Amino acid sequence: MDLANLNAFIAIAETGSFSGAGERLHLTQPAISKRIAGLEQQLNVRLFDRLGREVSLTEAGRALLPRAYQILNVLDDTRRALTNLTGEVSGRLSLATSHHIGLHRLPPLLRAFTRTYPQVALDIEFLDSEVAYEEILHGRAELAVITLAPDPHALVKAVPVWDDPLDFVAAPEHPLATTANVTLADIAAYPAVFPGGNTFTHHIVSGLCEAQGLKPNIAMSTNYMETIKMMVSIGLAWSVLPRTMLDGQVARIPLPGIQLRRQLGYIVHTERTLSNAAKAFMALLDAQADIAKAAAVH
Repeated sequence: MDLANLNAFIAIAETGSFSGAGERLHLTQPAISKRIAGLEQQLNVRLFDRLGREVSLTEAGRALLPRAYQILNVLDDTRRALTNLTGEVSGRLSLATSHHIGLHRLPPLLRAFTRTYPQVALDIEFLDSEVAYEEILHGRAELAVITLAPDPHALVKAVPVWDDPLDFVAAPEHPLATTANVTLADIAAYPAVFPGGNTFTHHIVSGLCEAQGLKPNIAMSTNYMETIKMMVSIGLAWSVLPRTMLDGQVARIPLPGIQLRRQLGYIVHTERTLSNAAKAFMALLDAQADIAKAAAVH
């Protein structure tokens, strides 16, 4: 089975179009069509239904997709295992991370890594933590540094690095910030701006409210913490932000007896052979986790 044809098949399945696959693989649309025709001829099945501009997987295409991922992952795994025998830390490291962690946690580690291992080509993709999680599961990223899922998948190894306390916040002049003895019920009555409903942070806050029979009044939604902070600072809504982001622009709303926190860390696929580059970056993250634990003790 031709690997170039398989890559074209996966690209169409993921982008939903032949033109999108061509852009991803830097090929013309006729070249993509030729590869799919070759694959369909080899397998003697039709893989896509083409209805006007719409492209969808046939039953055979849906059956092939997970096997195509598996074939390419095994090949990549074999290449990494052979490359690792040299002991060199080089090659390409595909790293997925959230915007918040990439901006606020990773820069010192990335700086140290690139200085220590200049032969490694870093391929960094900024994604929502939940999307990065799927990238690891499907083998499209080797390592992800994200907000950890409360219940990780059985095929995912999750390692905490940073404990990330979360605080309820509002603009300094907001009634919630200027009133004493505010309760969760008081907060829930005002408009809120939350991360998207599919995010781990959203589930943490919603779960707390639901446990007390409350439903947040979510007026706006965005997955960018910096945007949430801006919306809070101008008085549009309250929200929950990592404590590390608090400054004079927003005011913390203390709730006695309530402390929210999430774990930030890295994940890898348990059945994937890790490159020497990934192992070296994980060692930096493990060292950072030890520093964070020591600081918490003192």
